[in-house]
Amino acid sequence: MKFNKVLDNCKIYEAGKPIELVVREYGVDTKDIIKLASNENPYGTSPKVIEKIKELSKNMFMYPDDSMYELKEALATKYSVESQNIIVGAGSDQILDFLIKAKCDENSKILMAKTTFAMYEIYGRQTGCTILKTEDAMHNLEQFEQMYNEHKPDMVFLCLPNNPLGECLDREDVYNFLAKVDKETLVVVDCAYMEYASYKDAKKAIEPADLIEKFPNAVYLGTFSKAYALGGMRTGYGIGQVNLIKTLYKIRPPFNITTLSLAAAIEALKDEEFVNECIKLNFDEMKRYEEYAKRKEFSYIDSYTNFITMKFDNKYISSDVAQKLLERGVIVRDLTSYGVNAIRITIGTQKQNTRVFNILDEVLALLDKQENL
Repeated sequence: MKFNKVLDNCKIYEAGKPIELVVREYGVDTKDIIKLASNENPYGTSPKVIEKIKELSKNMFMYPDDSMYELKEALATKYSVESQNIIVGAGSDQILDFLIKAKCDENSKILMAKTTFAMYEIYGRQTGCTILKTEDAMHNLEQFEQMYNEHKPDMVFLCLPNNPLGECLDREDVYNFLAKVDKETLVVVDCAYMEYASYKDAKKAIEPADLIEKFPNAVYLGTFSKAYALGGMRTGYGIGQVNLIKTLYKIRPPFNITTLSLAAAIEALKDEEFVNECIKLNFDEMKRYEEYAKRKEFSYIDSYTNFITMKFDNKYISSDVAQKLLERGVIVRDLTSYGVNAIRITIGTQKQNTRVFNILDEVLALLDKQENL
């Protein structure tokens, strides 16, 4: 059977390994597994959200409010925009899909950093468009500008902070770049981890209302999967000018998120105290990873997210480290497929991180021993 030829060049997105797989393949007890591969909030969901879900679980037979009125109003209040500026999706990656379908075809070009969120390229290739990447792995705006001027892409993706590496551009630099972009070019500013970046450094903070007022060709993406600890609920959103959002609604399927997802997101927005405490704990624990890397003489990327990228240079092979950790029940993300000899580790709880350091010590000692045989 023949299929659309553009799919020949599409890779399948590799999600972080689930706990169930590690139990099956390596015989590790579920209680001993530490999953630090998918950048989930290790402190779990707000207790207020859990109570709301219990309350509404009896209504699962009913379709959700397809207008998503209450959630859009809550987001509009939070970000000082109008509800008409907002579209909600099954994770912010569904909004990515809408945006690319709205703007691109086989004659289009999309510009992005060399190492960034894989779905930009995957969705782009599904339309048959040309993918352009900077030479540097991290966001280098000089290279972005040079390639933009040379190729005149239809879309530009900026991941702020960047997944899977963790770096983040300053708002002023981003705005200076956007000012040079033609108004017919759609710029996607993916801010899935912005809650973390703005907490760590106010110079990184991008406010959606300010962004779309200054740059009508830009769209802001946010998610409830990270700081708000609702990864399992798959709820994200896009914020842009009304005409752009109306266009995306032509692509959005009906009832694209669930009744419980809507309720969870609405309730999560009410518990900012919980979110802020999770973010504070995240950066407290991240310092321990930075100190560990320094002791081991690894380089790491200064992170504005809830994960850290440890680079091994010529000391170890990241796939070996990740595999040995996996066999011992620690799930991290090997970045070999991104062309980087590094692992990405979600920042866990204090107890989890202490165990990770101990197991990592064991793994590195084993690899050192094998190297010396």
